Amino acid sequence: MLRLDKYISNATDLSRSDAKRLIKNGVVCIDNEIATNPAQKINDDQDITIEGSTISKAGKRYFMLNKPAGVVSVTKDNNNPTAISLMYEHRSEELQVAGLLDIDSSGLLLVTDDGQWNHRLTSPRSGYAKIYRVELAEAITPEYPQLLAQGVLLEGEKHRCMPATMEIIDDYNINLTIAEGKYHQIKRIFAALDNHAVSLHRFKVGDIELDPKLQPGEYRPLTPLEVACIL
Repeated sequence: MLRLDKYISNATDLSRSDAKRLIKNGVVCIDNEIATNPAQKINDDQDITIEGSTISKAGKRYFMLNKPAGVVSVTKDNNNPTAISLMYEHRSEELQVAGLLDIDSSGLLLVTDDGQWNHRLTSPRSGYAKIYRVELAEAITPEYPQLLAQGVLLEGEKHRCMPATMEIIDDYNINLTIAEGKYHQIKRIFAALDNHAVSLHRFKVGDIELDPKLQPGEYRPLTPLEVACIL
């Protein structure tokens, strides 16, 4: 249940103060009765109208963002631009990043205000594969595929990573598929292999692929089919 003024604000582009003013002016009705109290609690099945027009409860929102390097994936940061600050959406403070990217990494970032969907995507048990284009400082060596497949032991960890797979692009670039999200995992994997990841660009999470039409910093809503990929 939501307060009436918050319900109106969530379902429209109106601020809470705008909603309160409309209620004070007597143009908001609840089930055909004029509303007078902005704090009144509203059920989902009640009919809310403004000047006779019904408004609907705002649905959950799902976006993909092509995150540029230099942007942080957290909601707020005093020193760096955030992913959310690139998104011009009503109630942006309610949006949350689903699966982080390092500040110097780029690519597919999923953003939502659906906490359950976020949890399903990011839970360690989910196993959704994530694919990255990785540029390496040193040339790939023949044993990389086998080492990745058996799981690399990261510095400071007691257990090996889950198996990963790689597709060779050229001597210095690969597409790497992992199903975990350990802290700085890809950088630490290649550090353990005496190499260095120069750049990381994520272009797929589960069955959701980064839209090639999105330039760095651009975003779009997910399609219903893309949302349904995360079960």
